[in-house]
Amino acid sequence: MSEEKKSTAQSIMESTSIADVYQAAKQLNQVVKKTHLIQSPYFSSISGNDVYIKPENLQNTGSFKLRGAYNKISQLSTEEKSKGVITASAGNHAQGVAFAAQQLGVKAVIAMPATTPILKVEATRAYGAEVVLYGDSYDDAYGKAVELQKEHGYVFVHPFDDVQVLVGQGTTALEIIDELKDVDAILVPVGGGGFISGVALATKAVNPNVKIIGVEPEGAACIKYSLAKGKVSTLRQVDTVADGTAVKTPGKLTFEFIKKYVDEIITVSELEIMSALLSLIEKHKLIAEGAGVLSLAALTKLSLKGKKVVAIVSGGNIDISTISALIDKALIARGRIFCFAVQLPDKPGQLLKVSQVLAAENANVIKLDHNQAKVTDSFKKVQLEVTIETHGQDHVKQIVAALEKNDFIVTKVY
Repeated sequence: MSEEKKSTAQSIMESTSIADVYQAAKQLNQVVKKTHLIQSPYFSSISGNDVYIKPENLQNTGSFKLRGAYNKISQLSTEEKSKGVITASAGNHAQGVAFAAQQLGVKAVIAMPATTPILKVEATRAYGAEVVLYGDSYDDAYGKAVELQKEHGYVFVHPFDDVQVLVGQGTTALEIIDELKDVDAILVPVGGGGFISGVALATKAVNPNVKIIGVEPEGAACIKYSLAKGKVSTLRQVDTVADGTAVKTPGKLTFEFIKKYVDEIITVSELEIMSALLSLIEKHKLIAEGAGVLSLAALTKLSLKGKKVVAIVSGGNIDISTISALIDKALIARGRIFCFAVQLPDKPGQLLKVSQVLAAENANVIKLDHNQAKVTDSFKKVQLEVTIETHGQDHVKQIVAALEKNDFIVTKVY
């Protein structure tokens, strides 16, 4: 970042206050839902803290992004509104901008990565926006949006690096503190940094003692990388199931807010993200996207104990095929689904013998593949591939031990 741009970002950051967040809250009063906190016995037990979920996945448009988008567009001049707005987004900001523009009678054009889940693309179009699909990442789509903005004169509504957007997102913190005045820490999913910037600004203004902790996926940790470098830096690539936070370069403005107001950044693995998603569904019957559950995935990594912690679930826009794949992977990782292969003599009664062992160990068979062609070293053997439902990793070990006790050689498939 050049010295001139750095000083501009710092100047904007220093001139932004809690008053701006309260003003945004007034603008949003009739537009957003007040997503009330949900106390979670399960997530409390695994983290050693008193955990509350802030379910922004239940927000209008399915995520917190509506807050910033509406606040920004509502404050445009009549002339600016007449030009129309454009943005780039992996999905949730797109829907927020499209919804806000529709409510305010403004034309909206959205550039989205071609890899964006179809649910998010169709939802954006349903709000009346024109969608342009381009590239493989947010950064590719951003470049296209900038090109179109220059060509047509649209007003750019940045998904995170804009002061009106981030103070709009900060209204989430006002709701949290109003409902849980003695909150000790707030966990926030992090992509480009707009959400955590607004939340941190508002929270620290009201109570500087509240810890603000950002959570990034290991495969797209642009904030942690930039903090380590001491300047806004770009990742070579991003790869994560949390597609809503798959950002290579954080915002210049948001980086300044994060340096000043955020206490800690935690990264979580893909497995931890998928496991958190499964737990949210099982324990709270709530659906969220990968990026939405980053805060939940980080709960077991907190150094805090015995504190009141709010984990913001930032969004719930996920298509059925994606959620099915993520659930399956989480079940496999937890040992709740186990697939193995054994070679059997090609004679009657062998399949029954395997079935009897599995039944005795309370394993539920969900798929069988009995294939002679897979055994190339003997014409007298067949390979049996079995997929079973289990109770976890200890149960899997118990089943394998029982099969081996009956002289079966078990090969794990997944």
